[in-house]
Amino acid sequence: MDAKHPVQTTEKTLALIEQLIEGGPYGVTELSHELDMGKSAVHNHLTTLQSHGYVLKADGEYRLGLKFLEIGGHIRKSMEFYEVAEPEVKALAAETGELANLLVEEQGVGVYLMRAKGDDAVDLDTYAGLRTNLHTTALGKVILANLPESRVEEIIDQHGLETKTPKSVGTRDELFDVLDDVRERGYAIDDGERLEGLRCLAAPVKASSGAVLGAISVSAPASRVSDEDLHGALPERVLSAANVVELNINY
Repeated sequence: MDAKHPVQTTEKTLALIEQLIEGGPYGVTELSHELDMGKSAVHNHLTTLQSHGYVLKADGEYRLGLKFLEIGGHIRKSMEFYEVAEPEVKALAAETGELANLLVEEQGVGVYLMRAKGDDAVDLDTYAGLRTNLHTTALGKVILANLPESRVEEIIDQHGLETKTPKSVGTRDELFDVLDDVRERGYAIDDGERLEGLRCLAAPVKASSGAVLGAISVSAPASRVSDEDLHGALPERVLSAANVVELNINY
């Protein structure tokens, strides 16, 4: 959503922060070139952020500080959904031995709230706070399947349907067919759609009103998850974990 009256100074500060996320650390000259901003303006923004603990300077270069982690941790800690789901996600990881995940939708994208590793879990590129397109993950697809169609259309219009692998959903018609299947099964599957060689199964967590709060999943190498697993014991485990979270939140 675009602001009607954006504040230019704030826009510049946020652009600088985003650039540091993508590729830092940077020197003033590098940032000035990357952002097409004057060196003095870049320096002023950086020193202001540094004075508040949001940016750190070492050897003439700037990087983001852990102040952002404090903010993210505070936000997550204040979410009832996270507080209730956390022990179930950890239990699911321990039970399956794989990687268990918790994700919510915010402004049309998926945001990972946490992940928990079982004894045999693979180490993926996901982490708390990572934002991802909803249509390329089982977590995201199971959330989309429980949103009104008009909201799904809005999300597609805003974020598109970029494909991550040859198996990714890439058209509206294909996505809506997939979401119909998800609603019929009650869970979603990602078979190498975000990362080749990885399989994931996700179940929704809903409020008593029926609104979807988020999703829980298990991810594992395709070599360890057979077609039988995807439609047998694994869905039962993930659906059970989601059901426990629902009961604890709603009752």
